[in-house]
Amino acid sequence: MKKIAVLVSGRGSNMLALIDACEQGTLAASIELVISNNADSLALLSAQKKNINTAHLSSRTHPDPDALDIAMKDLLDSYKIDFILLAGFMKKIGPKTLSAYKGRMINIHPSLLPKFGGQGMFGLNVHEAVIEAGEKETGVTIHMVDGEYDKGAILAQRTVVIAKDDTPESLAAKVLQVEHVLFAETIQKIIDGSIILPAN
Repeated sequence: MKKIAVLVSGRGSNMLALIDACEQGTLAASIELVISNNADSLALLSAQKKNINTAHLSSRTHPDPDALDIAMKDLLDSYKIDFILLAGFMKKIGPKTLSAYKGRMINIHPSLLPKFGGQGMFGLNVHEAVIEAGEKETGVTIHMVDGEYDKGAILAQRTVVIAKDDTPESLAAKVLQVEHVLFAETIQKIIDGSIILPAN
């Protein structure tokens, strides 16, 4: 059974979908730890209700970036984590953690990367940009995490058709439904060997 840590900043709907997949047996893994950079994150409360270990790590707990990086790495190491999943985590990962978990850290993004990725491209910002650009479709991307925002190797994508009357909010809801399914599916394919993670 693979041990997973989920990093999240907000409500954690993708985290909850992953927890559900584990409980239903469609994802052969155990979520051992949820880390948030937001002490008031609803995701932490939701994870605690499921008896999952939680931690708040941020510039509030560790004002020095190097100390924060080391604290995150040490915490992940202590749970012997196999994979780290970023589910709406809004902060860059420190270099020590990135190095220690290279090739085992995976993110989900609400667009068809490389379009509409990069710093500041999260949440409704993405969907507003997609609609303003006149795109006919958008989607979800699962990708590896490296030192740059949304630049890691793409593991899976799924498209979502944009309706003429879609708003950023309605599009976000449609994309989120796909996120919930694709994230768990992709992680399970990694676990069972259907998807081979790139070496770099």
